[in-house]
Amino acid sequence: MTITSGRLQTSDLVYRGAFRLPASPDGMGWEWGGDAMTYYPNGDPSGPADGFTGSLYGTGHAWNESVSEIAIPIPRVSAGKNPEDLNRATTLQGFADVRGGLFNPLNEIIRVGIEYLPAQGSQTSGKLYLAFGQHFQEGGSAQLIPSHAWCELDLSHLNTRGPWWVDGENIYAVNDYLFSIPEDWADAYVGGRMLATGRYRDGGWSGQGPSIYAIAPWDYGNPPAARTHIQPVALLQYDTSYDSDALFSGTARTMDNYHHSDTWTGASWLTDSSGRAAVVFAGTKGFGDYWYGDINGPCEDCALQRGWWSDRMDGQMIFYDPNDLAAVARGEMEPWEPQPYATMDLTPYLYRRSSAQEMFRVGAIAFDRTHGFLYLFETLADGDLPLVHVWKVN
Repeated sequence: MTITSGRLQTSDLVYRGAFRLPASPDGMGWEWGGDAMTYYPNGDPSGPADGFTGSLYGTGHAWNESVSEIAIPIPRVSAGKNPEDLNRATTLQGFADVRGGLFNPLNEIIRVGIEYLPAQGSQTSGKLYLAFGQHFQEGGSAQLIPSHAWCELDLSHLNTRGPWWVDGENIYAVNDYLFSIPEDWADAYVGGRMLATGRYRDGGWSGQGPSIYAIAPWDYGNPPAARTHIQPVALLQYDTSYDSDALFSGTARTMDNYHHSDTWTGASWLTDSSGRAAVVFAGTKGFGDYWYGDINGPCEDCALQRGWWSDRMDGQMIFYDPNDLAAVARGEMEPWEPQPYATMDLTPYLYRRSSAQEMFRVGAIAFDRTHGFLYLFETLADGDLPLVHVWKVN
């Protein structure tokens, strides 16, 4: 059973090391990648009996967000944080464009999520679920399009189907990370919706903190018709900066210690065999003061590096209690009320640190629920390639 009996703590995650990703000769493989990842339990069936079974699907270069599947090597700890000390993953399926022409209008600072689920409803095979968005998707623009789809696991025969809307929700709050919800929890609280979707967009346009919505596209057909509106259940949603900006309002309902410069780029629902659980977000957290401008301070006409900044930006994981999300689903808490109960500073584990004000220190995460391994992309940590860090839920 995964109906939550207690909280996982940061001390329950034991670091196992990291591994490298396959290099590509044209620089358009894993380079500048790491925006999305999911674990596939049936992957790499002929791999070695080394304790790291299954495979990972992930996205490569941020220009096109193509997907590849890799075998999982044994992670290693490098005392000097030298990527050359680490094992390198091997490719099981090369990069493929999973979009199927459904998301062609999206072409600037693309956001993406992927998640594997076994066959649901009337499906006869497991699927890769997809979410696509971009930095600007304003009303009336060609970029305001449905966000979700699914495809097959065979990257040479994708049969991508969609796209679908998450009905009634702010597009900026739903079209990035995807993760699975344990089946018994989903049955108990959200009508069997086992797929969680959400996004955090800097500046608070998505909400001033991360968001979570539970959805079940398979309930609308196999596949649902294009442009179907999928009904969600909101589990986490803070005020957007359109509604009440924390910079100017002391009553804005935000995540604790919120900064407009925060970036939450991955999420997973962690569980252990005793029933303890946590919903974990990975990202880059701002500290000190924050502002809109460049790295040196506020400015409206900055020529370079314009955006949201903080005095310091650290890689971090934050932990939410699934019992709070259950209370939201039951109507006993509002979606803006849950708060992180624990944080994990990722600085001791990360290889890249060129500045105290370094954006996008980490990318997506994925969880192997059967064996308890949590995988995290550290972006641009091996030259232009990400590294994959591994923790064991103890």
